[in-house]
Amino acid sequence: MQKPYTLFSLQKRIKAIFLTLIIIFCSLCVKLFVVQIINGKELQQRATDQWTRDLTLTAPRGSFFDATGDTLAVSYTTYNVYARAREVKNAEELASQLSKLLQLDFEKTKSKLQNKKVSEVLLKMNIEGDLAQQIYALKADGIYMSENVGRYYVYGDLLTQLLGFSSIDNQGQAGLEAYLNDYLTGIDGYSSVQSDLQGKEISNSIRYYVEGIAGADVTLTANSKIQILLEQVLMQAYIDQKAKAVTGMVLDIKSGEVLAISSKPSFDLNNVPRDDLKALFEYSKMKAVTDTYEPGSTFKILTVAAALEEGLTNFDDRFYCPGYRIVDGQRIKCWRSIGHGSQNLIEAFANSCNCCFMDLALRLGKDRFYDYMQRFGLGKKTGITIKGESAGIVMSKQNVKNVDLARMGFGHAIAVTPIQLASIVCAITNDGIFNTPTVIKSIVDVSGKQLYQNPNKPQRIVSSKTSKQVNFLLEKAENKTADFSFVEGYNIGGKTGTAQKYDESGRIANGKYISSFIGTYPANNPDLLFVILVDEPSAGAYYGAVVAAPYGKLFFEKYFEFFDIKKDNLSVEIKKTTMPHLEGLSVSNAIAMLAKQNLRCEIDGQGGFVVKQLPPAGTILNEGDTVLLQT
Repeated sequence: MQKPYTLFSLQKRIKAIFLTLIIIFCSLCVKLFVVQIINGKELQQRATDQWTRDLTLTAPRGSFFDATGDTLAVSYTTYNVYARAREVKNAEELASQLSKLLQLDFEKTKSKLQNKKVSEVLLKMNIEGDLAQQIYALKADGIYMSENVGRYYVYGDLLTQLLGFSSIDNQGQAGLEAYLNDYLTGIDGYSSVQSDLQGKEISNSIRYYVEGIAGADVTLTANSKIQILLEQVLMQAYIDQKAKAVTGMVLDIKSGEVLAISSKPSFDLNNVPRDDLKALFEYSKMKAVTDTYEPGSTFKILTVAAALEEGLTNFDDRFYCPGYRIVDGQRIKCWRSIGHGSQNLIEAFANSCNCCFMDLALRLGKDRFYDYMQRFGLGKKTGITIKGESAGIVMSKQNVKNVDLARMGFGHAIAVTPIQLASIVCAITNDGIFNTPTVIKSIVDVSGKQLYQNPNKPQRIVSSKTSKQVNFLLEKAENKTADFSFVEGYNIGGKTGTAQKYDESGRIANGKYISSFIGTYPANNPDLLFVILVDEPSAGAYYGAVVAAPYGKLFFEKYFEFFDIKKDNLSVEIKKTTMPHLEGLSVSNAIAMLAKQNLRCEIDGQGGFVVKQLPPAGTILNEGDTVLLQT
């Protein structure tokens, strides 16, 4: 029997209905809160994406400037061409027009214009403005263009390895373009149009345009005028010496700033050889930073600085060179096989006598020698702001014997990078103060905010007294005929170096050398340091004094002339002399004849007679020049 409805049961049902309605209402409120407040922005963005079509407007990369404000690299506007097949009315006719203008394959272009399965397809990137105008003049439905950015290097084949280059989509690939990519890359903008369900643009609809924000501008420490002079000299050396490569740099000794740096051969940054990856990789390398080499005699600057600092030698100290030293039972030759005889430190440094520097290294001993190598920063990176820096190679101290130490004294059995050696020589000649080398002066964003902090923390590595003594030695080493004679009237210091190369197995590569020269100006208190390395010269000579030093002289001559720097001493006059005929003569007679002509010589070989001379007989030379005799 069914129970009759009561007031109590009716109230229960009403309460249940109300409770249900409240739960539903609350659920709707929660859902509404989630949709509008929590997920509102995301859903709005998704909705916008559905009813609009966007084209990216690539932001300009930051520009490069040299230290004087001269523009080195800039961005300029190019255009990307897109097609929306659903809007195209006559695909075949439009494909014919576009394939001719854009130099595209007709069939592929036609296929893209007929493919309505995709909403948008790229036809071509980075077309120039005049071509973009021709595309625009077609007034073709379904064809759109977006702004992109091209890169232009004002000087082309200048600072190739330092600046580097970027890809077609504006990502840095080499050099500072890659190293500073995050700074140089801006924030892209975009343009939007409203579209229907099929992706077709709605006529008379609202268009949106959001401009991009350009990347930060970079000012380098490099001076484009000095860079041009350097690259002219490097190219001349590369051609004259038939070298594998030539590397050089110019540094501000007082600050450690790199004023010019390059390697030859190189390429035009506006025409990157992307079809030859081997050449591209080789010519893009900043060899002054990435490559290590045995420095040879230029390393003697470091050895003598350490010995002077420790009070183990002085200018009156005398050394006898018979042409060799025997260390640990091994015969180590001086470069001059007939020896230098008795000489003081000044003469031994000028003669680049290996025996003298073996003695100095052995006097220092292993512990002190390695203490100075650590103080100088050998075996570790300088911290220069260039990608791919090498640390050099230093033999483990515990494995070093006296014979190894003796070789290290004159720059063998140790490997450095050019920038590493250059920065140490800068420090030794700069009152003993080391500055971290740098190629960046400032990085500034579009608002003017400075983004770069120079990491330099100056530190003393030798005393002021030692610095002055080394500067004096460098001055005497290059002005052999008389003071101010390396470049007539100018007070230049310098040191040459010659080192053998090693093959992949670690053995000496026969006939392969690196010839080098380091020069300072003015010698007594230098501001400028010049370095050149000639890798595998093959024009007949390989000694640094014959192969590299003449290009140091050439650079300084160009530098003084271009910047109109007056002579330090107007009374100096370098006399001319003539290279005599020496082939067939005994070495002793040849040296005697050269002495009469006030010429110095490097001797290649251990024979008793001259078989070849460089330069040939009859060549007009300056008194004090160095010539080569092969025996």
